[in-house]
Formats: sequence, C-alpha cells, structure tokens
Amino acid sequence: MVHSAYDTIELISDTPSKIDTVESHSSNLFLACSDGSLRIYQPDSNSSDNPSDSLAKQPYALDKTLTNFSKRPILSLQVLPSHDLLFSLSESISVHNLPSLETSAVISKAKGANVYSWDDRRGFLCFARQRRVFIFRHDGGRGFVEVKEYGVPDTVKSMAWCGENICIGVRKEYMILNSGNGALSEVFSSGRITPPLVVSLPSGGLLLGKDNIGVFVDQHGKLGQEGRIVWSEAPTEVAIHEPYAIALLPKHVEIRSLQQPYPLIQTVVLRNVRHLVQSNDTVLISLDKSVYALFPVPLGAQIVQLTASGDFDEALALCKLLPPEDSSLRAAKESAIHIRYAHYLFENGSYEEAVEHFLASQVDITYVLSLYPSIVVPKSMVLPEPEKLMDLGGDASDLSRGSSADDMEAPAQSLLEIDENASVESKIVSHNTLMALIKYLQKKRFIIIEKAASEGTNEAVYDAVGSNFRSHASSRTKKTNKGRSSIPLGSGGRDRAAILDTALLQALILTGQTSAAVELLKGLNYCDLKICEEFLQKRNQYMALIELYRCGDKHREALKLLLQLVEESKSDHPRADLTQKFTPQMIIEYLKPLCGTDSMLVLEFAMLVLESCPTETIELFLSGNVPADLVNSYLKQHAPNMQATYLEHMLAMNEDGISGNLQNEMVQIYLSEVLDWYSELRSQQKWDETVYSSTRKKLLSAMDNISGYNPEGLLKRLPPDALYEERANLLGKLNQHELALSIYVHKLHVPELALSYCDRIYESQVHQSSAKVLSNVYLTLLQIYLNPRTRNFEKRINNLVSAPNAEFRRVNSTAAIRGRGRSTKKVVEIEGAEDVRFSSSNTESGRSDGDADEASDEGGSNIMLEEALDLLSQRWERINGAQALKMLPRETKLKNLLPFLGPLLRKSSEAHRNFSVIKRLRECENLQVKGELYSKRKAVVKVTGDSMCSLCNKKIGTSVFAVYPNGTTLVHFVCFRDSQSMKAVKGSQSRKRS
Repeated sequence: MVHSAYDTIELISDTPSKIDTVESHSSNLFLACSDGSLRIYQPDSNSSDNPSDSLAKQPYALDKTLTNFSKRPILSLQVLPSHDLLFSLSESISVHNLPSLETSAVISKAKGANVYSWDDRRGFLCFARQRRVFIFRHDGGRGFVEVKEYGVPDTVKSMAWCGENICIGVRKEYMILNSGNGALSEVFSSGRITPPLVVSLPSGGLLLGKDNIGVFVDQHGKLGQEGRIVWSEAPTEVAIHEPYAIALLPKHVEIRSLQQPYPLIQTVVLRNVRHLVQSNDTVLISLDKSVYALFPVPLGAQIVQLTASGDFDEALALCKLLPPEDSSLRAAKESAIHIRYAHYLFENGSYEEAVEHFLASQVDITYVLSLYPSIVVPKSMVLPEPEKLMDLGGDASDLSRGSSADDMEAPAQSLLEIDENASVESKIVSHNTLMALIKYLQKKRFIIIEKAASEGTNEAVYDAVGSNFRSHASSRTKKTNKGRSSIPLGSGGRDRAAILDTALLQALILTGQTSAAVELLKGLNYCDLKICEEFLQKRNQYMALIELYRCGDKHREALKLLLQLVEESKSDHPRADLTQKFTPQMIIEYLKPLCGTDSMLVLEFAMLVLESCPTETIELFLSGNVPADLVNSYLKQHAPNMQATYLEHMLAMNEDGISGNLQNEMVQIYLSEVLDWYSELRSQQKWDETVYSSTRKKLLSAMDNISGYNPEGLLKRLPPDALYEERANLLGKLNQHELALSIYVHKLHVPELALSYCDRIYESQVHQSSAKVLSNVYLTLLQIYLNPRTRNFEKRINNLVSAPNAEFRRVNSTAAIRGRGRSTKKVVEIEGAEDVRFSSSNTESGRSDGDADEASDEGGSNIMLEEALDLLSQRWERINGAQALKMLPRETKLKNLLPFLGPLLRKSSEAHRNFSVIKRLRECENLQVKGELYSKRKAVVKVTGDSMCSLCNKKIGTSVFAVYPNGTTLVHFVCFRDSQSMKAVKGSQSRKRS
C-alpha cells in the first residue's frame, strides 16, 4: 500500500553548468559538472543549524568552485568516510584527500576505465577497462598497490564486490569472478532492453537487473529464496536504502519495499533524472541543473501511516527496524498494531490469523475472551472492555446439536423471519470462531498452567515451614493445586489458569470435540467446577462431567451419575441423549485409583456391580490392595449371597494371599449350604450319600486343597449318620488316619477312595519323613482290611467330636496309648510311631488297647483279604514287606502274594547288587588314592654342597633341612621354624586389631 516513506526536497536549482554526477560529504554537496569543474555547496547560512554530518533539509548555496578539476567529464564520484578520500572516475581513477580535495594518487592503469567498485571492509578496489579487470589494494597511506589482473569475455558494464568474489555484468550475461584465481562462473543472462545492473545488498548478496525484474542472488551467484522485485519499467539505476529499494525509471523514481511481496511504497515524479546516489541517510537525485534529496520519514510516522491505512504487515515490518534503544516503544507499537490487525481480521472472517496476532500482541486472555460473551468464565474475574465487542461465539447449542428449549423462548414471529441460509452460515461462522479460540487458548495454556502450578508449589512449601506465601494469605481461602471450588484472589497465575481452562472446555464441547475435552479434564487443569458442571449438565456431556467430578474429588457424585447411566443403558428404552453405552466395567475402572484412598467408597459402589462383574470386581479388590477381611465383612453385612463368590475368586486368583480366617469362612459357608440341602432331602426321605450337588463338590474340593480352615469346628457340625466323605476329610486333617480310612472302607465301601487317601498322605509328607514312617499309613489301611471294627471306630469318632480341642492336638504325640486294665497285648498307633511293632499270632493283635472291650462283639466279622492283597500288589514299593507279612493271616496262600513279593524281592535283590557294586568301586578308589599317596612320598631331593637356603641364602651344608611341597625349594629347618613362628605372631596381632 502506497504511503509517504520519503520527503522530496530540492536542495540545488539552476546550476550554471550541466550536472554529471553528485556526492555528499558531511553536510556538503559535491557537484561534478560537464565543464570539468567541481562545485561545492553548503546549507544556506541564513537557515537554522543542522548536524554537521548529515545533509540539511533546506536549500544549498554555492561555497566554492574548483575549475579544471578534471579534463574530461566525471563519470562517478564516491566518498570514502573511513579513509577521508574521494574517488573520481574520469579519464582515470583519481584519489583526493578530504576535506582539502588535493589529488593524492592517480591510478594510471585505470585510464579508460568505465566502472569500478570499492570494498571498504578489506580496502580493495576493482575496476574494469574494456575486457580486463584489475584489483588494487589500499596500502594504508595514500597509495594503491596492484594485486591481480584478469581477462573477461566482454566489456564490463557493471560490477560490485560480493564477499571474496566480484560480480560483473557484461553485454549479455552476469558472471562471478573469483578474485583469488580469476575463475569465472556464469549466473544467468542479462536483459535485452537495458544494460546489466549489479547492486550490492547490505546482507552481502546482490540484486541483478533483468529488464524490469530485480533478481536476488547470494555471494556465489545462486538464486536466493527472497523472490523477485518487479518494477513498473526497466530501471537504469537502483539504490538500496533499507528497508526500501529505490529505482530510477525513465519517467519517475519508484520506491519499493525489500520485504516480500515487494509492494510499491511511493512514487516520486521527476523529469530528466540522471543519477541516483545513496549518501549517508539520504538518497540524492541529480537532474540536469538541479539536485533533489529523498529524506526518509521517521519510522514512527510511517508506522502510524501504515496502521491508519490498514497496511498492518508493512507496519509490523517497520517496527522491527526501530533502533534497539527504543525496544519498549517498539514493543508497545507492535502490540497495538497486532491488536488492531486482529480486530480487522476478525471482522473480515480470518479468525485463525486474528488469534495469531492476539498471541503476538501478548494481550491478556481475558481481552480475547471478552469477544465471546457466550463463553462463561468465573464471576470473580473482571474482564476488560475491548475496543469493539462482538459475539463471535454464537449460541452454544447451534454447534453440537439442535436448538434447545431455551432457544425457543424467542418470539415465534422472529424465528420465522430468520432465513435458513443465514442460519447455516451463522453456525459455520460460530464454529470457525470457536476453533480459532481453541487454538489460541491451547497455545497460551502451557505458560499459564506452568505459572499456576508454580504458585501452588510455592504455597505448599511456605505452608509446610509455617510461613505465609503472601502477606494476606491468612485471610484468603487455601487452594489445592487443581483448585476447583474457589480461586483465591491473590493467585494471579491460577486466576488466569481457571479462566483459560473453563473457556477451553466450553469451546471444545461447543465444537463437538468431546474426546479432547475429556483429555483436558484427565490432566492437570483448573476448570471452575460450578460453571463447568452447569454447562456440561445442560448439554448432557456425561463423560466430560464424570471426569470433571473426578478431577474435583467429587467421586461420590461421579459414581452416582455413572451408576445411573449404567442402569439406563440396560433398560429396553434408553434415553435419546445417551450417545454411548455405559457398562459396569466403567464403574470398576473409576474405582481403581480410589482403592488406596477411600476403601469404604470403593466397597459401597463395588457391591452394586459385584454380581454382574464378579471377576473384574475381585481383580479391583486385589489390584487395589483393599483389605480382604474388610471386603468380606462388608459383603457379609450387605451382600451375603456374594460372599462365597468373592472368596472363591480370591482363592482362585491369589491362594497364598487369603488368610486362614477367610478360608475357614468360605468352608463354613459351603458346609452351611450343604447342611441345608441335606436337611431338605432328609425331610423328603430322598437323601443319598452318593449324590453330589455343586456346593458339596466345592466343599470337598476346598477341604482337599486348602489348609487354613478349622477342621474341629466343622467336624462338630456334621450329622452323625451322613456326609461320611466330608467327615473322612476332616479326620484326615486331624491326622486321624485310621478313623478316616475306616469310614472309606466300612461306611462308603469305596476302597479306591481309601487308597487315594493313603497316596495323598504319603506324597504330601514324602519330603518330610523317612519312607519307613510314611509307609505306616498303608499298614493302617491293611490293618483295617484284616481287622474290621465298625462299631468301635464310630464310637471313637463320637468321642473325638465331644472331646475338647486339646484332645485333637495329642494325635501326633509319639507316646503309647495307655491300657484300660485288660491283658491284650499293647500296640502303638501306626500313624504316630516310628518303631511300629505288630504281633504275628493273629490279625486281632493290630487293635489298640482302647478297642479291646469291643472284641467280643466283632468276633464274627469277616476280614477283607482280597482288598488287602490288592493293596499289597498295587503299593508294594511303599509298604514295609516284613511288617505286612506279619499282619497277614497264616492261612494266606503264597501264590496270592506273588504280585506283592515278586517285585519286592526283585527290588531288594537289585538294591543288594547295586550296593555291592558301589562298595567295590569305593574300594578301588581307596586303593587308587593310596597309590598316589605312596608315589608322592617317593620324591627324591638332591642336596649338594652348593645347595642354598631360600630364606637365609646360606648353604645347607650338613644342617637339618626342610623341603617345600613343590619338591625343589630347600630351607634350613631352623629358618623354616622361625618363619612359621613370625607368621603366627603377625596373625594374632592382626586379629587383635580387628
């Protein structure tokens, strides 16, 4: 956009001679005229004073004239301020001292030169003469020394230094000349209308003219990324005066910006312009007989012009050119421009670009949110009034769903007048504005949340040491890191965090980004609980509402809502606003983090889903380390029907983690259910001992597999005439193996169960006792087969049930059972004794003394010889053969014992043979070791007159000597003894120190 970047002032007019070129030094102007004179002009003395180092904005008057300054017309003048020299290009290149203008040097080789370029950084001068390029170096005084001379393909029309290289423009193309070795590299062809034009840039690059296009290249001739300047016509000269490029065109002077897209800034209409010269902070324009100067308008004034005209990008670019000492002014101007630009973009529908400028302006978020009256923020926050308020957010309901009931409050006539297309367009605009707001808030959020968290951390630290974070901290409300319910007035960081998160949540919901809103609530946030709760409830955003309750520690409200949604999801006609299905697993997932902080709340709501999700609920209790006793007692009180289920899952998942009390409780529950089932069948006279319900199977499995329950208490609850298998299991737990086996044999009549029982006992104790002791359980079963005593074992069981608990602890004692006054031979109980002895007179001798008074009643019972022989044949390797043979009746036939004696004798013979082989191997090994010992003792040591003691280094001679085990080291015996005694003393001293 066109604006006034330069003021055009005429400095000199109506010169006597035609002006060839112009240059300035300090406040003076040098005019080279066509008559070979040099005219020096100064500011009019009648005008106000100006700085001596810059040109004055006033007319100039002739100070003096140097006639015959040059014999031929001067093509170019250039002042070197760093060296106080003046270059003049005419017949050759002359060097003049300043300010005297005396000629200090004339470069003779420059005679006929048409163009030159000066490198002020290195003090190098290059010039072209026809097809030759010369390089001279300033020697630090007043002279120049030739460095290089190179040939080029054609006459040079334009040239300029670019770093270590020289860019030259010949008739048809541009080339890069390496000043070190003269290598040439082509860049691109020049234009067809105007001659080549090479212009140096302050950045070190070049601007090369190609007709009306200016091309940017780097120091090596490669095209830059800046693009191209397009002039309105082909320029003859170009001067660079940042941030602008000024071109001399046939009819006017054109000024363009050096920032893309290189817009036209200003046009200066002057006729017959001959040259453009950059001088200090101005650009001189020489005409035939007058001189004009382009004085730059102050940047501040240009910025005001551009802002007022709406050219905000150019105004911001100029702000960056303000000097560093005006950094505060620059920041203020940039912020004001960004704000005005943002409002302009908002009004024109460029919402995302607008919020980018709001970000760059560093304006407070409350300013931006004030453009969205539909976004509700905490009431305690006072929002500033912007320059222009406009509701760009629209009605919330327009974005996520259809109009709500609140929207229908408008008069019906007004609603009918709204055009349908306008309504759709309004929704799109509202959505776009909110999307822009979301991006703005998300970019601002990191810094604001970080500051808010830092404030919370500082408060916690100061509170921990008993100090106040601020002077009025004692009078304001304390707040946690996430602070939802209230925001203390002194915490500015958290004030802004609450505003930002509350607004961001609403914008996300209004644009349909529910998942993003939920993710926001899952992390650290400062959403205002009351505002967001009301907002989410109104729009039925249940997932976000649950997360809001969670981050606000309102877990009971969240769980109640979640439970309600689960129940509604189960119904046949769920609510229309339920966009997703809620399952009991969601409640379990919610409860997991609460197990370590609020066990009672976890139990209260877990009970509601335990029946539908038993496995997941038990896993919740286990993973959350909720005390099992607490869970069990809670179930017992509130859900007794689920108590057994919980204990079953507990045992299945973590058998070692369940205590003995819980194991006992589970078995008691099973037994109660079995007893109820037994009573019901017994009343119907349908009881059958061989029938097993599912609960009875669980009871038997629990009795077999767990060990933490109390068998004494369970045994007392069993009926005397039923549940024999359960009774046998419990007697086994009490180590009453004989009684348990008697039940299997005489009550259940299942020898297979009795054998399995013996195997279980044997295998469970195989690593704890010797095989001799373990085999007693099989001998006990054998004794039962050979000496049936039905009435006696029932009486003993009844005695056990009625006896105090102390009697159960005596079963493992190794003391013999005392007799009751009868003459029957005393027999020690099999399962508890290590030195079991059985009488060989008859099978009756296997009875205990306590059974003697019942012997007369059992004389007619038949022994179970066949079952006994089967036992011996099946478990011959686990039974003591000698004792078993003593227990068998005398009339037992030997052929019936072959399945038992055959493998037993073979095993015995094999063991005898193996032991014999081992004995012989040990004897051979012993002989081998003795042989090695004898060979070692036969070692020969040769002692000569030259043999030396390894300790004292004296000859052994005829003294008593000792030989070390290696067989070669000889020492005096006395030396050996002394060394051993010294080692013993040192060892005792070291032990005392330790």
